[in-house]
Amino acid sequence: MKRINKATFIDLLMIALGCAIYGISLDMISVPNKLADGGLSGISLILRHFWGINMGLSTLILNIPLILLGYRFMGKRLLAYTIWGTVSLSFFLWFWRSVPIIKQLDLEHDLFLSAISAGVLSGIGLGLVFRYNGTSGGTDIIARICQIKFGISSGKMLLFCDAVVLFASLSYLDIKHMMYTLLASFILSRAMDTIQQGAYSARGLLIISDKYEQIGQMIDLKLERGFTYFQALGGYKQDEKRVIYVVVAPREIPAIKQLIKQEDPNAFVSILEVHEALGEGFTYKQKRHNFFIRK
Repeated sequence: MKRINKATFIDLLMIALGCAIYGISLDMISVPNKLADGGLSGISLILRHFWGINMGLSTLILNIPLILLGYRFMGKRLLAYTIWGTVSLSFFLWFWRSVPIIKQLDLEHDLFLSAISAGVLSGIGLGLVFRYNGTSGGTDIIARICQIKFGISSGKMLLFCDAVVLFASLSYLDIKHMMYTLLASFILSRAMDTIQQGAYSARGLLIISDKYEQIGQMIDLKLERGFTYFQALGGYKQDEKRVIYVVVAPREIPAIKQLIKQEDPNAFVSILEVHEALGEGFTYKQKRHNFFIRK
């Protein structure tokens, strides 16, 4: 129970931190530089522009019916994290605008820099929220419900909702600002993926060769990497084969390709992108590798 409480506390803390970063991005960069946003944040920007409604208040009010709707389809833990993320974002949208030491970063003279700054900060903030099993409410809830109820991809649903809001934002933005908003959205998605996937990215290799024993031995000796044998069946000759699966750091790809070529030039190699690698050799007990393979 103690461990669960500690883990939950860390989740809630990081979700709040992510909302704080996302909120400061909206208040300090997006608003003063007239950049739009997708989802409920974009609707809040529209309401603020035309009627001067506080973004924190409008975000909270708009999320209430969505949270009530999501109660039927989302588990208690996910719903609790969603409520926490919604309240945290609303609080920080109000807080950053009320703190005297926080100045709005007006980069109107350089919208390119504004888009990059907004995209990076928002991506880091939302990446932290999603990495620790939370959401910031809004269209995230709609996407989750559509995925559960109708089988619609959450990514497609989010893209559709954002597109509708961005189109509505043309009511107060010109094409120039909208294009820079799209640039910020692209950077946001890349930064968000990086934060969600973690720092320990890697590459997985599937190696099919009749000389699997020699290749496995060289991987162990030269790269000091562990590997796994899979039992496979050839599709054409129906003969049994051993497949080597090994995970290495991206910088080790040239070395392992050279190693395989030396042992078996005809080996079949498939290189996969591994978004996150945990365990020995990556997150603890990292070994010193031989980058130059001697013949």
